Amino acid sequence: MDKKKVIVAGATGSLGCKIVKALLAQGAEVTAMVRANSNRTKLLEMGLSHFVVGDMMDRESLRNALTPERKFDAIVASAAGYTGHTKGDSDKTDRIGYQNLIDASKEAGIVRFVLISILECDKAVNVPHFHNKHLVEKYLIEKKQLFISLRPGAFLDQTPDFILPKIKKGILPVLFVGVSYGTIYTRDLARYAAMAAISVPNSELNTIIDVGLSTPVNSNSLAKAFETVLSKTVNPKPVVPSFVVNIIAPIAAKLSSKMHDMLEMLKWINTGAYVSRNTEKQRRLFGDLPTIEEAVRRYATDNNLIP
Repeated sequence: MDKKKVIVAGATGSLGCKIVKALLAQGAEVTAMVRANSNRTKLLEMGLSHFVVGDMMDRESLRNALTPERKFDAIVASAAGYTGHTKGDSDKTDRIGYQNLIDASKEAGIVRFVLISILECDKAVNVPHFHNKHLVEKYLIEKKQLFISLRPGAFLDQTPDFILPKIKKGILPVLFVGVSYGTIYTRDLARYAAMAAISVPNSELNTIIDVGLSTPVNSNSLAKAFETVLSKTVNPKPVVPSFVVNIIAPIAAKLSSKMHDMLEMLKWINTGAYVSRNTEKQRRLFGDLPTIEEAVRRYATDNNLIP
């Protein structure tokens, strides 16, 4: 059987690199879409040799990157402009850039668009980067571009990973205290994205899938999982003191769109709404859902916290 040809947008990011690795492991022929000045080192180190230059805010560059002659079977889009990790990225990338990418994919005849979305993004109308993902999902439907949208919760391994240094000292830094929320280990998300691109049957296209652990987590259950895995006491501790959230952050939010986004996200997740409403699709298409302890054990192993 011929290898599936998959192009990855956002391939140089932390999650994008993991998606490329998962696709290669599952036997796909992978092409990374990068900017001309992007750092390709990690991708080259894993043996990737296919690259095209494209910028989601430049429609012509996307047409050149996704020409029908390349015969891509699927595209996986994991770019996240709101983070500002790459110079020139902004929330416009998450709206206009994704619309441009969808248009170019449709014109190129790519039959499968895998979107990395956000859990319950259709409910979080006041959180800009959540709401943008919902608008992208709607645009896929409007343009009749066949798609699979994966909606993960919070990443267990953040970028940059602020958990690891503290865990070594027996402290679990947490953003949310006293509230349950969905979460996922990004290596799992990358594997699901690769499967969505190359092995999920066509009958499952045009679908939205919540992806995450078998149950929501909270600060105590996550700390308990680390205690079990590491065989030592781990105490949860808020990353941001309450006076910062309640007094300083609202002032800063008036001056910074990024801070406004973050504050609205914290407020919304603290309502308890950031949990999966349907785990059946994930189980049926990707297998049994990992438990909190299983995810933490793999995180600890990957980061040399345990043998």
